[in-house]
Amino acid sequence: MIAFHGQVILLDIEGTVSPLAFVHEIMFPYARNHVAALLEASFDAEPVQTALDQMARDGGHQNLSEWCPPGSSTHEWIVNAVHRLMDADVKATGLKMLQGLIWEQGFLNGDLRSTLFEDVVPALKAWHEAGLDLRIYSSGSVHAQKLFFSHTQAGDLTPLFSGYYDTTIGSKKMANSYTAIAADIGRLPDQVLFISDVVDELDAARKAGMMTALALRPGNKPVSAGDHPHLTSFDQIHFA
Repeated sequence: MIAFHGQVILLDIEGTVSPLAFVHEIMFPYARNHVAALLEASFDAEPVQTALDQMARDGGHQNLSEWCPPGSSTHEWIVNAVHRLMDADVKATGLKMLQGLIWEQGFLNGDLRSTLFEDVVPALKAWHEAGLDLRIYSSGSVHAQKLFFSHTQAGDLTPLFSGYYDTTIGSKKMANSYTAIAADIGRLPDQVLFISDVVDELDAARKAGMMTALALRPGNKPVSAGDHPHLTSFDQIHFA
């Protein structure tokens, strides 16, 4: 049992509220397989151009024109670049923005429906009803996070959340990212409980002064919790 006396619960997504298998075996392959279709249908659309320019900046270039080699087939080159980044599990902001645009189409047309662990929805609803402030911090874009929670198997859960954070606020493995989140919320870090399946993220959050809990979920990679309290279900959190 984990005792929590604060006001805010900050949640990771994959491996914490949703099985790793859903993200890695369904969402990521879907994004990979639909990059070309997105570029073909919407290459000139502002959100796509914004994501591609951000990908270029993530790679140390000023914009898409500088990033993409002259004389190359732009669409094919970008598809291959996206595949390389995904193969390397790169958490770059631009890539996550582009993936979010692909997932948007998948959620809207019914190809995708978010899977959550059984204890998650009852806990979220109970916490919200108790007046707790619920927020998400994921490497996936804020856009993708909102899509994820608005198209779950339990329906639209976005009314339960007060805020979303992605890598635009900083790396999940850097303490200053959590300091910035606490400041944005308007709470002291010790009023925030961060739950994740990644120990390095928890270490950073604790360094910033947050309370932490390691999610040990089915399908997660075996890890040592170190000095972080751990849970296998959200109903193991006790609120004073």
